[in-house]
Amino acid sequence: MVELKTDVSIDAMRVPGRVVAQALTAVRQAARVGVSPRQLDVVAREVLHEAGATSPFLGYHPAFAPMPFPAVLCVSVNDAIVHGIPTDEPLRDGDLVSADFGAALGGWVGDSAVSFTVGTPRAADLRLIATAERALAAGIEAAVVGNRIGDIAHAVGTVCRDAGYGIPEGFGGHGIGRRMHEDPAVPNEGRPGRGMRLRHGMVLAIEPMLIGGGRDGYREAADGWTLVTGDGSRAAHVEHTVAITDTGPRVLTSL
Repeated sequence: MVELKTDVSIDAMRVPGRVVAQALTAVRQAARVGVSPRQLDVVAREVLHEAGATSPFLGYHPAFAPMPFPAVLCVSVNDAIVHGIPTDEPLRDGDLVSADFGAALGGWVGDSAVSFTVGTPRAADLRLIATAERALAAGIEAAVVGNRIGDIAHAVGTVCRDAGYGIPEGFGGHGIGRRMHEDPAVPNEGRPGRGMRLRHGMVLAIEPMLIGGGRDGYREAADGWTLVTGDGSRAAHVEHTVAITDTGPRVLTSL
């Protein structure tokens, strides 16, 4: 069931959305060679604490996972696509990092992700990240009243495929509101004109995930959470929480 949010509710969702943006900005600023993902998780926790918000990630325990998620921040490095558990392994020069973060405040949730490099970047990584960001922008542009879920999926997938990148099947965006994961699912590839029609008041987390090697295969890491590329290539993941309104898409997880 899809809950249509009122304009007042959408304004309320902007509050945790701004906290998410602040946390990811702080994480990106703190990420440098020698800093561990676990230290980045501490940075994100501090932003939550200062805002009086809580984490929808911490303790989250879906059926596929062997344990509840132990952090407030997902940190996926290099060949990790999503759901990376922060570790004490220091970041190295040239690492590609994807950071995914959520915040709950006032009964509403925000969710967003960014990808960036640490130290000296590789040209291939910069291209991968830039393409992920273009795919996200294309998905947001398609998130308008009267379009369908398939139009968002097609917009995202077209950018990814045209650039020669892979897309992990079965993983994508989702509805969001009072809970982090709500209906409907928002795939990262699909046929235009198909799926649920978009209406004013729908709020979606749109999140392209790109596999740099061009293949779609992936596997689950030993921790039971982290999703890694099947060919060992690098991956990028970006995301925004977006409200669909009669005046156009409204990004709720920007600064």
